[in-house]
Amino acid sequence: MEISAAGRLEVRITAADVGKRVSVRRLGEPGVTQGRFTDTVGVLTSWDDDVLVITRKSGESVRIPVSSLVAGKVVPAAPARRRGPAASYEELARAASRAWRPLESERLGGWELRAAAGFTRRANSVLPLGDPGLPLDEALDAVLRWYGTRGLPAYVQTATGAEGTQELLCAELERRGWVREVSAELWIGALAPVADRADAEGVVLAREADEAWLARYQRKGVSEVALKVLGSGPSVWFASVPGEAGVPAAVGRLVVDGRWAGFAAVEVDPARRRQGLGTRVMAALAGRALEEGASAAWLQVEDDNAGARSLYAGLGFGAHHAYHHYRQPAAGAP
Repeated sequence: MEISAAGRLEVRITAADVGKRVSVRRLGEPGVTQGRFTDTVGVLTSWDDDVLVITRKSGESVRIPVSSLVAGKVVPAAPARRRGPAASYEELARAASRAWRPLESERLGGWELRAAAGFTRRANSVLPLGDPGLPLDEALDAVLRWYGTRGLPAYVQTATGAEGTQELLCAELERRGWVREVSAELWIGALAPVADRADAEGVVLAREADEAWLARYQRKGVSEVALKVLGSGPSVWFASVPGEAGVPAAVGRLVVDGRWAGFAAVEVDPARRRQGLGTRVMAALAGRALEEGASAAWLQVEDDNAGARSLYAGLGFGAHHAYHHYRQPAAGAP
């Protein structure tokens, strides 16, 4: 917090700092004992009618009355990670998009509209990496029309928590009634330690997802559309550990794209969990990615998937940014 020469806390932010990363201290909030200070760090996304809104790394928006401010200042961008590969948000967003391609896409300026008959939000949402070339309201109207003609709800995928992410766009969507339905995180890590972590003996690698692999993946639904999305990407590999009744005990998917290796669909038979099968699958896939020249890895994990988060943290992965899917407003919403 900013402290004056006289030793007093000072508020050194104004409405002109919207869009910058700030740290503020306020006095009291609903549900908190009066007199207790609360600190908030994030991007200042609005300052209207004596209320400022700060979007945290998680994507959560916090409304703070100006009258409750005790101190505040602009702070530098989040420090660089101390481990793992260096990467920008845009680089990772583009790599993740190339690894999970829709059946149909169209450009709207710097936005990509993606559709795949509703199979996963990632393949059926707008990826906004630049200026749409239209005022925001007009761009969103175009998005609604594009998805409406395909019988799909409109989603916009955004990100928070790293340099170059989209806190301001998140705030604008929320002001227009768009609803944040799903949040998850993209984690990154070095690739070689994953390959070295376990013996990959017994893991079968293939270029296509066969019926056995799909049987373990079945819970997400399988269709011709799903198969096309699963098979998309620069260099795709599917891993499986043989199990009982022809259904693998564990499976995984990998896409190698230049220096990046993207892991997905790592699933283990519930009866075989905590036996290291997920680690073996990832080690086998990581070894293949190293052979193809990759050196860094990424994956996506949902906030409430404690088991996966524990596995990936143990393999040296850590969160780079959060990403969110905003759904179109309900009829009649502002």
